[in-house]
This record gives sequence, structure tokens and C-alpha cells, in this order.
Amino acid sequence: MVTVVVALLANGLLAVAKTAAAVLSGSASMTAEAAHSWSDTGNEVFLLVAEKSGNRPRDEEHPRGYGRATYVWSLVAAFGLFTLGALVSIWTGVEELRSPREDGGHYTLNYVILAVGFVLEGISFVQASRQVHGQARRWRMHPLSFVSRTSNPTLRAVFFEDSSALVGILLAATGIGLHQATGDPRFDAIGSIGIGVLLGVVAVFLMRRNMEYLLGEGLGPQLRSRVLTSLYEHPEIERITYLHVEYVGPQKLFVVAAVDLVGDDPEPDLALRFREVERQIEKDPQIVDAVLTLAPPDEPALQP
Repeated sequence: MVTVVVALLANGLLAVAKTAAAVLSGSASMTAEAAHSWSDTGNEVFLLVAEKSGNRPRDEEHPRGYGRATYVWSLVAAFGLFTLGALVSIWTGVEELRSPREDGGHYTLNYVILAVGFVLEGISFVQASRQVHGQARRWRMHPLSFVSRTSNPTLRAVFFEDSSALVGILLAATGIGLHQATGDPRFDAIGSIGIGVLLGVVAVFLMRRNMEYLLGEGLGPQLRSRVLTSLYEHPEIERITYLHVEYVGPQKLFVVAAVDLVGDDPEPDLALRFREVERQIEKDPQIVDAVLTLAPPDEPALQP
């Protein structure tokens, strides 16, 4: 939540400053950066809604909670990044190539705004990066691998939005600088188009990842092995022949397993024991729902 709020404040301030600079200078690259910051600001609002919606406790109508609502709202946020940020940036650059505007000057103002933007975006990126590195160490994964695969869509969105914001500022500064040095406004237009393409790539990636989680993303081999190991550590479980685990929200899992319990109880007692073991498994903060079935005697046991 803190990561999203920091990004929201940074992007909101930058959106106003970049818009003023774009109006005064007429720079296509600065216009693209203003659209970028406005789209990021709107996205952060959607991400805050995503966090709030996804954290609602489960009820009878939603026995696995509301975690998938996080992916829905994060998908909306990513689509907004594409439609507003990417399309406006590309359209502005193309129009500038077709009909170059008069040089509005104000280069110093543009550079100052971009420099301040780089600092503010850098602060937001450092906040997101710290969270990514901390969780990546916990799961013993490379930070980039973790952030691309994490079930937390808001963390992934802020990290990649901040990364693209820093690259976008460098593209804008390069386009404006080449325009000033050569007097050719096409460099400014190309900078705007480059920002739009960058935003489009990031938006498509974020949309694809959210869609995969909405469709039922499974765990990777390493995390699946951890879940299997934790189930075997339960004193009531003797053998596991089938295991299905999928994300139903950020760090929230739905577990289905075919198991043999210790002992040889009659069927009515066994059903009660199954339900009790399920309740004990669900005490794990990551497992919101566990369903156990009886393992067929002829199937081999799974190994962690």
C-alpha cells in the first residue's frame, strides 16, 4: 500500500508540472511525458481500489475470498496505461512529424521539470525496488524473475511503471536535446513515439500477466514443492498422490490434494478427520481454501 501511495503522489505532482511545461514549450516529448504521468496517476488510483477490493475477507458467496478482484482492477489500470499513455504519446509524435509546430523554446524549463521528475520517479522506484528485493530474497529468486512472476499485481505494476517512467524521461530529454541542438523538431517527435511504444510494451505485459492470474495461474516447481513439503509436515497426512495449487489472489492459494491420513478409520469418522485437517491447513495465512480427497491406493505418492 505504501508503495502505491508514494507512486501516486509522485505521479500526481509530475503530471501537473509536465502539463504546464508542455503547454509553454509545445514539445511533443513533454506532451507525451505529461500523458504518461496522468495515466500513471490514474493507474495508481485503480491499484488502490484493487488493494482494497482484494483484501475483503471471504464469505459464503466467495469461499476463496475476493483476491481475484485485485487482478481485475490491475487489468483495468494496465489498459488505462495503454489507451491514455501509449496512444496519446504515439499520436502526438506522429502529428508532430506530419505538421511540425513552431519552436516554443523553454528548453531550460523542460530540462528542470524532467530532472525533478527523474528524482521523484527515482524515489518511487527505490521504494518499489526495496520491496521487490526483500521479497525476492525471501523466496530465493532473482529480483526481476520475482517481480515478473509475483502474484502481487500492484507491486509488479508500480515497479514496471516506475522503471518505464525513468526510461521515458531519458527518451524525452534526448528528443528535446537533439531538437535544441539541431533545430529539427523530428527528434522531439521521435522521442514522443518512443515513449508511446515503451508504454505500450509495458501495458501489454501487465495485462497479459493479470489475465493469466485471472485464468488460474499455477505455482512454479519451486513453490509447488514448498507447498507439498508443508503438507507432508502435517502429522495427520501420510501420503499424497495428487496436488493442485493455484493463486486466488496476491499470496493467496487454493489447494486441492488427494491424501491418505494416518490410521484406518471408518468412512464417517474419516470424513470428519478430513474436514478437521482442512481447517488446520487453512490456518496458514497463504492458504484461503483447502480441499482434501481420499487418495486411490494404486497411485504413487508425490515426492517434494
